[in-house]
This record gives sequence, structure tokens and C-alpha cells, in this order.
Amino acid sequence: MLELNKSGHIRTPHYIRHQTGTVIQFCGAFLNPEDLAIGKASGPVVECYRVEFLQCDVWKDYGGMPEDTLVIEVYEHWMRPSDEEATHG
Repeated sequence: MLELNKSGHIRTPHYIRHQTGTVIQFCGAFLNPEDLAIGKASGPVVECYRVEFLQCDVWKDYGGMPEDTLVIEVYEHWMRPSDEEATHG
């Protein structure tokens, strides 16, 4: 689940906040985009993942096929385990 209750630069779209998705790919480690947004071009890197969401979960009135997905790249520090992962994890 994405946990984005914070101020500042966040590259992930607002409509994904508090949604549960599935990590499908590791994209690599990059400079923190929050730091880059304020001109800080050094510091620790953060891992980025490609995360898949069911569109019908993101948009409750979605009229497409139930298996349609949305894939977004999300930095690790903007995510947290889903409640299920935290329980069984």
C-alpha cells in the first residue's frame, strides 16, 4: 500500500495514495526525487519499483474489463506493506 501523507515533491499520482498494488519489477536505485526537486543532487539513493494496480480498485466507477491494470513506478520510501503482508509477512 502506498503511504504518501507527506508534504513536498511526490512523483506518484494522488489517486494512488492508500491503494494496494503488487510489486512486479525492481527498477533500480536512484537519487531521491524529493531531494532533486529542491536542487540537492547528492545523498543516498532510494530503490524504485514498478507497481501494478487493478483499475477497478483505483476507480470505483471504472467501466472497463475487471482485469485491466495500471502500472506506476513508485519509490520504496513511499510504500508500506499491505495489511495482509504485515499480518502474514
